[in-house]
This record gives sequence, C-alpha cells and structure tokens, in this order.
Amino acid sequence: MPRSGEIASAGHTVIDRKPAISTEERMRAFHVRLKERGLKSTGQRDDIARVFFELGHHISAEELHAKVKQINPHVGYATIYRTLRLLKECALLYERHFDEGQARYEAVGERHHDHFICERCGRIIEFENAAIERMQNIVARDLGVTLTRHKMELYGLCSDCHAQPAM
Repeated sequence: MPRSGEIASAGHTVIDRKPAISTEERMRAFHVRLKERGLKSTGQRDDIARVFFELGHHISAEELHAKVKQINPHVGYATIYRTLRLLKECALLYERHFDEGQARYEAVGERHHDHFICERCGRIIEFENAAIERMQNIVARDLGVTLTRHKMELYGLCSDCHAQPAM
C-alpha cells in the first residue's frame, strides 16, 4: 500500500496524505481574501485561522475553540463561528456533516479525497483511490450525466476499534 504523500494509483489507496500547502501560505491567502472583501486582519481572526490551519485535520467549532483558548483566552464562540464562516466564504475551508452529525471543518486541499468515519471512536481517515474515481466517471457516463462534484463517506470500525471488544 502506498505511504502518506504518494499519489493514488490503480488499485491502491493513499491514506491521510499530508497537505502540500503550508500554514503560512494559507494565512497569506486568508489576508488577501480579507482585503478583497474590505475586511481587516485582526489578532483573534489570525489566531483562529492559524490554529485551524496548523491542526491539519477535521475539527468541530468546539474543539477549535478549546485549542484557540490555549493561546488567546479572550476568544469567544461567536468569534470562532464568524471566522469559520468567513474562511468558508473565502474558499479556504470545507464544512462537512458526516452521518448528518455535528459540523466538522477541514482546510481546502489541493486534491480531492474521500472519507472513512469510525462509528465507534469518530476517527476520520482521509483517503484517495484512483479506481474509485474512475468508477464514478463510468457510472456518470452510463447515466448520461456530467459530474460536477461528489463526496464519498464510508462508515465502519477503524483498525484500532476493530481490535477492541465491543462495549
């Protein structure tokens, strides 16, 4: 199986590929998009965005708030939610609702990926698989439709939870 960072090829799945875009590059893009909207870069916005980009995984607003409070105890939930909405409007994050649950946020990446969600511990594993992508294109062709986007969510037990007895 290919290691993290490799490109998915026929029949192989790449797991949890690390982002190629640095936190500093993401912060620069955020500042440019703020300026385009006539908004200012504030200390709290920057703290929230920086923590979000540095984490590099799916996170809820509550989890982000707890992390940001460690470096800036004056940040409130309202500021977290406003900044998340702003990052979404700036096309710098995706808002996901796995299994119709709580919103989780992830930084926009440079390549499409799909998700496996553990039903016991909630772990989210990002993966890419070229064979799955090709199959989706075949299905679209057979249906006579044009795909503009898609999302795939697989649910089950991660390897850690699978190894543990059910509670």
